[in-house]
Amino acid sequence: MKIIVTGGAGFIGSCLISKLNAEGITDILVVDELGTGEKWKNLVGKSFADYIEKKDFLDLLEANRLGVSFDRIIHMGAASSTTETDASFLIENNYRYSMRLCAWALSKKIPFLYASSAATYGDGSLGYSDSDEVSLTLRPLNMYGYSKQLFDLWLIRNKLSAKVTGFKFFNVFGPNEYHKEYMMSLVCKVFDAVKRGESMKLFKSYNPAYADGEQKRDFIYVKDAVAMVYYFVTHPAKRGIFNIGSGTARSWNNLATALFSALNMKPDIQYIEMPLALRDKYQYFTEADLSKVRKAGCRYAVTPLEEAVKDYAAYLQGKNYL
Repeated sequence: MKIIVTGGAGFIGSCLISKLNAEGITDILVVDELGTGEKWKNLVGKSFADYIEKKDFLDLLEANRLGVSFDRIIHMGAASSTTETDASFLIENNYRYSMRLCAWALSKKIPFLYASSAATYGDGSLGYSDSDEVSLTLRPLNMYGYSKQLFDLWLIRNKLSAKVTGFKFFNVFGPNEYHKEYMMSLVCKVFDAVKRGESMKLFKSYNPAYADGEQKRDFIYVKDAVAMVYYFVTHPAKRGIFNIGSGTARSWNNLATALFSALNMKPDIQYIEMPLALRDKYQYFTEADLSKVRKAGCRYAVTPLEEAVKDYAAYLQGKNYL
């Protein structure tokens, strides 16, 4: 199987390549933008056929200059910062780029799989169903979520959502996210400080329905997320836009307690003020509706949060990679 993985040096993309390698798939073209950071380390030890920089990739592809045919295109690449304020940048990277790549894949009848985001659900007031009918009504809270929503809408409105496979990733955490700086998961951000004996800092709640630290998220371990994606890679007839999550909301307090437990330490949690810029864009509850995923035949049982955090802690001890 010949596969293109965009964003292949990124967090989820590199873990997906690890999963593909474990399944014996190495004929992979990796597309990314390595820059001057340490994202390149996510590719060390991976088996793939070639690497192309993102800025060159689309032109080469559309000009048919890559010289081979492909069996799958997995588009994980995106500008993923939820605090990015350059709307033009996000439109170009997350919407226009995806449109061009998808249009090319469809013209060649190559299965196209791509990363959407649970950020499209906004404040959650419209629920977390991944049906096209609900997707048409969603109102994201930030520009990142809106850029992802625009591509979902383009597919749905042009009756293309049944011809591709999209993934609305919820709160994914795990190895290979070390390069993401302030966009790392909380476990990754605070691990070294907590290990040194510092308290774990969580945002206070500004919603009377939630106590401090009881804001809830659908946390999913990256190993589980890529296993679910792999199901769809190997079942290309299963198409549509799907939630990728655990299906169970857990609190930030639960996450914090799981980390202290993994380190055999007594919980020490401090609640701090949330930055003003985030207060009107903050999701207090997310929980993936997995009924559509299950109906598609993916019945993968995700790792319980406590077990996942313990497994991740073993990677974090030495900043090891998947």
